[in-house]
Amino acid sequence: MRAAALALTLTLMAVPAGAQSVAALFTSLPADFAHLFTPTNGLIVGAGGAAALAIHPKDDEIADSIYDPSGGRHDFFRAGATIGDGVEQNAFALGMYVVGRAAHRPGITSTGADLIDAQIVNGVLTQGLKVSTNRTRPNGGPHAFPSGHTSATFATAEVIREHYGWKWGAPLYGVGAYVSVSRMVDDKHWASDVIFGTAIGVISARAASFGHRRNVSVSPMAIPRGIAIVGTLHPQP
Repeated sequence: MRAAALALTLTLMAVPAGAQSVAALFTSLPADFAHLFTPTNGLIVGAGGAAALAIHPKDDEIADSIYDPSGGRHDFFRAGATIGDGVEQNAFALGMYVVGRAAHRPGITSTGADLIDAQIVNGVLTQGLKVSTNRTRPNGGPHAFPSGHTSATFATAEVIREHYGWKWGAPLYGVGAYVSVSRMVDDKHWASDVIFGTAIGVISARAASFGHRRNVSVSPMAIPRGIAIVGTLHPQP
């Protein structure tokens, strides 16, 4: 609710007159959810699920070894709870959209719109799984699986990677890893929660950024003594 209120307030206050309407930001959401069902996303979810299942027997052991209520590790990872929070992630998305509109930068605007949609798709998936599984957290709280902080942060990282490549995506993936570890240090999540949260965040971003992904065309080419298969990347218009 806080994130939704913040989203509406910032959009109404900061988007200049004549800019894309609030309602228009969400017209692509049905297609975004449909774009979740791609072979690559299936592989990502499958790999994330398999990894979470494999690490599950070690969840207790990992939690005991990484939890730090007050030491240096706790201090180092303290910022993770804020960085990965839904309000901050949505504010970043909306901020990029607003800056793009105000500066008349279509690329930034498009990235901001995809970030907003990715957070919505991610929120629906993550909260739906949390309610349906209702896994107990290491600290005894409810709704552990998957980690929402992790999924939200990786959704942002993957949208940025889709638009700007690994030059910008890699540092944000590092931020996602930092947030993931912070959730275990704070005793909020199991290792398997953050592993699957990573997969959920990535597929949410891929779905929201589907129209901006590079297409790959593959064609045969004759070469001396044989045939080569040539792949070409075509950026989306």
